[in-house]
Amino acid sequence: MSQSLAGFRSILIANRGEISLRVQRTARRLGMRTIAVYSEADRDAPHCWAADMALPIGAPQPQASYLNIAALLDAARRSGAEAVHPGYGFLAESDAFAEACTDAGLVFIGPSAAAIRAMGNKAGAKHVMEAAGVPCVPGYQGDDQSDARMAKEAELIGYPVMIKAAAGGGGRGMRRVDRPEQFAAALQSARSEAGHAFGSSELILEKAIVEPRHIEIQVFADMHGHVVHLGERDCSVQRRHQKLIEESPSPAVSPELRARMGEVSVNAARAIGYVGAGTLEFLLAPDGSFYFMEMNTRLQVEHAVTEAVIGVDLVEWQLRVALGEVLPLTQGDIDARLAQGGHAIEVRLCAEDPAQDFLPQSGTVMRWRAPREVRTDHALADGVVVSPYYDSMLAKIVAHGSDRADACRRLARALEDCLLLGLPTNRAFLRQCVAHPAFVAGDVSTAFIDTHFPASVRRVWTPDASSRQAAAVLLTYLRGNTGRRYPAELQGWASSRAYPASCRFTLDGAATEMRVRTLAMQRWELAGEDGVVEAEIVSESEGCLTLMLGGGLHLLEYALTGCAGQFTLDGIEHGVSDTTYAKPERQGAQVGNGRISAPMNGRVVAVHVTEGEAVAAGQALLVVEAMKMEHSIAAPFAGAVKGLFTQVGAQVAPGGLLMEIAAA
Repeated sequence: MSQSLAGFRSILIANRGEISLRVQRTARRLGMRTIAVYSEADRDAPHCWAADMALPIGAPQPQASYLNIAALLDAARRSGAEAVHPGYGFLAESDAFAEACTDAGLVFIGPSAAAIRAMGNKAGAKHVMEAAGVPCVPGYQGDDQSDARMAKEAELIGYPVMIKAAAGGGGRGMRRVDRPEQFAAALQSARSEAGHAFGSSELILEKAIVEPRHIEIQVFADMHGHVVHLGERDCSVQRRHQKLIEESPSPAVSPELRARMGEVSVNAARAIGYVGAGTLEFLLAPDGSFYFMEMNTRLQVEHAVTEAVIGVDLVEWQLRVALGEVLPLTQGDIDARLAQGGHAIEVRLCAEDPAQDFLPQSGTVMRWRAPREVRTDHALADGVVVSPYYDSMLAKIVAHGSDRADACRRLARALEDCLLLGLPTNRAFLRQCVAHPAFVAGDVSTAFIDTHFPASVRRVWTPDASSRQAAAVLLTYLRGNTGRRYPAELQGWASSRAYPASCRFTLDGAATEMRVRTLAMQRWELAGEDGVVEAEIVSESEGCLTLMLGGGLHLLEYALTGCAGQFTLDGIEHGVSDTTYAKPERQGAQVGNGRISAPMNGRVVAVHVTEGEAVAAGQALLVVEAMKMEHSIAAPFAGAVKGLFTQVGAQVAPGGLLMEIAAA
């Protein structure tokens, strides 16, 4: 730590969003100049405002901007950058990018291209790890990628098996297959997703370890031969093979197991001459055996929980190691801090709809409030546009406590305090997860969500009486405060008596009608399917109402544009649209008519049928890629393709007509 930071003073951050801001924060504290880059979709993004300089690098599509090595190097040249930090995702684990930076005379803040290359392909990495004595999951990582050979190897491994993209991670190109008859379709789907995500359709097969924990070990190495591990992170709570909740330390890892896994990880890093931050990921079986999966040659999304427990800044470590400095702590120092560091838990706040199989969402943030008393890494502000081109993660919320129970309490409170209106998120779902008795007890595995929150449970929620009543009050209140020529207390008034007015709206997709009669200023009688109840606005402020509904107090926060938007009632988000004056929709126009519409913004990456072709119920029709994930759209019933209105490569918007199926 005694050496100066004179080696480089300006850093180009080849990434976007919260990780760009995260790196900027540390670099600025160390007196460095920060340079941001942005695609056309991110022109007004917060990471651009915060940097000392921001340069455009291309179109919204990642291939044209954040994955465009030539554009990034040109930005570095134009800005006078001396070093490049890749963040995570995009080109963070690209040996070609690391090599190109070095060739251009830039310091690449990460491991060498050779180390990235050694670990960047899962098949090759397993060979390296096996040679180093690291236990690996049994599987197949051969050159013969033919369907027949892959199916044969799957039979030899034994079902269930995992299909994985050899060149990437993040859950993309990954499928679990439980039965032989599912293998061919899963193989095709994984190949397609891997090719689009990583530019390589090479796959490996692994034996599926049933209900394991996902444990990763953070390692760090300097240029002087020192390698340490900073303990483990438990990343078992996942959806779609992607992490959702991470914590350190793991409830399932004893000090003895930590020492064994740490030693294996340090030896593995030494075996490839590793320098910088890296993470080895393992599956921990119920019997205590553990198996290497992959090594991430970069900083992880979940590095914040390690920082909280050990009390370090891992981005600062990255910068100092890149400058040739010695690691600031020994393994003994780190072990002592781990023993006294308490517990940290992180959740990923994502733009997605848990009720629709975590379907990514895009839109404009209308209101954002970060929770207090916890660390929140984000790039959000009112008016920020969440585009369909990038990952759905919006923020990381990290709670640190004296022990796990303390951290759980703090995190639950933080999720209640967090507010994001304008598009669907998983905030309420995360709150359910961290409050679940199994999670509180530390009894989790990669099957946690499927076991405790299966799709059938996530889809059964419907609006309740309080939310319907609150929606009626909100819409009536807003109508009375938007350009009326007479006071709100006179709304619905007649010389004989106040007459009830109709209030029609859709709430979370369900059509509702109520009769609303004004009793006094900001007090109404509501009549509908839930009976008759009185409602009153007790207090109001910008975007916030306190309601008395049937004798109970409720907090309502809202953000509406025109006649539609979102509100939260007692911390639960609801989507509402005022249809009081809307024309009635033609019967049968939306449901059961065979019109296949895009469920989100995205790009069509595969079309499996042709016009006139017969299809079976549930047959895959086409695939839409959005926010780095592929989503297969299936036929709602048996019939024939009556019309095909899209093609591979087309950009689609929510509700856009893709094809039409005529019933058999």
